[in-house]
Amino acid sequence: MQQVSQTCNGLCRAIPVWVVYLLGFAPFVWLLIQLFTYQLGVDPVKVLEHEFGKVGLQFIVGGIVITPLRNWTGINLLKFRRAIGVLAFFYVLAHLLVWLVLDIQLLWGEILTDIFKRPYITIGMFGFLIMAPLALTSNNTSVKKMGAMSWRKLHKLTYLAAPAAAIHYVMVVKGWQIEPLIYLAIVGVLLIARIKLKQRNRSAARV
Repeated sequence: MQQVSQTCNGLCRAIPVWVVYLLGFAPFVWLLIQLFTYQLGVDPVKVLEHEFGKVGLQFIVGGIVITPLRNWTGINLLKFRRAIGVLAFFYVLAHLLVWLVLDIQLLWGEILTDIFKRPYITIGMFGFLIMAPLALTSNNTSVKKMGAMSWRKLHKLTYLAAPAAAIHYVMVVKGWQIEPLIYLAIVGVLLIARIKLKQRNRSAARV
C-alpha cells in the first residue's frame, strides 16, 4: 500500500492545479452543449438544475474525502482541495441560479415562500449560505488576512455544508431513490470517520 501511495503522490505532484479546474468545468460545458442542441429532454431546465446540483454534491464529497483518504491510505491530494471546493461552489451556484432565473423566473415572492415553506429548499439554501463565505475566502489573500488558524476554523463549515447538500438531494427527488441515499451514506461515513479521528487525536494528546 505504501508503494501505491508513493506512486500516486508522485503523480499528484506532477499534475498542476489548473488541470483540476479544466476537468472540473468539463461537465458544465457538456451540459450547456446539450442544452443548446436540445438534448436535455422535454424539461431541460429541470435536467440542468438537477445535474448542476448533483455535480456540485460530487465535488463536495470529493473535498471532504481528501483528509480521510490521506489518513487511511497515505495518498495526499491536499494541493487540489481548494480547487475542488471552488468547483463545488461553482456548481451549487449554477444550480441555484437555474432555479432562481430559469425555473422561478425571479419571482421573489414565490422564491421567499418556497424557502420558508419547503424544507428541502430551506436546507439547500442553508448549505449554499455556508458555502458562500468558504468560496469567497478560498484564496491566499484571505488566508493572510484571517490568519491560518481562523481560516481553517471557518473552512470546517464544509462539514455542515456536506450533510445539508446530501439531505437536500434526498428530499428533492420523488420517492426513495437509491442514488441520493448513497451520497447521504457516504457523507455520513466520512463525517463519522472525521469525528473518530478527532477523538483519537485528543486521546493521543492526553497521553
